[in-house]
Amino acid sequence: MSSRIDSRHSRAWPSTLLVVALALFAGSTWIKSSAVQGRPLPDGPGKAETQKLCSQCHELEQSFSVHQDRVGWQRTVDKMVAFGMKAPEKEINVVLEYLVEHYPADDVPKISVNKATAIELESGLSLRRSQAAAVIQYRTKHGDFKSIRDLKKVPGIDAAKIEAKKDRLTFDE
Repeated sequence: MSSRIDSRHSRAWPSTLLVVALALFAGSTWIKSSAVQGRPLPDGPGKAETQKLCSQCHELEQSFSVHQDRVGWQRTVDKMVAFGMKAPEKEINVVLEYLVEHYPADDVPKISVNKATAIELESGLSLRRSQAAAVIQYRTKHGDFKSIRDLKKVPGIDAAKIEAKKDRLTFDE
């Protein structure tokens, strides 16, 4: 008899896990939307236009749950226009400026060149794995980098990628 009970419990286990996972997902979604919901839009030029245009197709909370940089917001606005959002170009530009100002992307973390792992260099600077490994090897052999000029001395490094991300680099020891 105990084997029959154990068998029933082992078959119910995946179902129980599924129910718990769904409950956690639903709860986290509700908490996130509640956190945004009820929060008024920040005052500023473009608030009224943003409310008017963005609420035509969906809830405002959905519109602002993601923070983006200018390029991201421009893509989002372009997509909404492609889906049929109708407004004069001037009004759309006012909405874009409002979104960029009040819902900016989170700051991108700096990369400490002298402490970063190969994976951090690879992902943060868009380097190939071999280039990131070359940076680590060069740093180990020659010591800490003092400047971007030192970093560009690494054999096989893509200097254009380094230059493009120079604002993210720090050379602390």
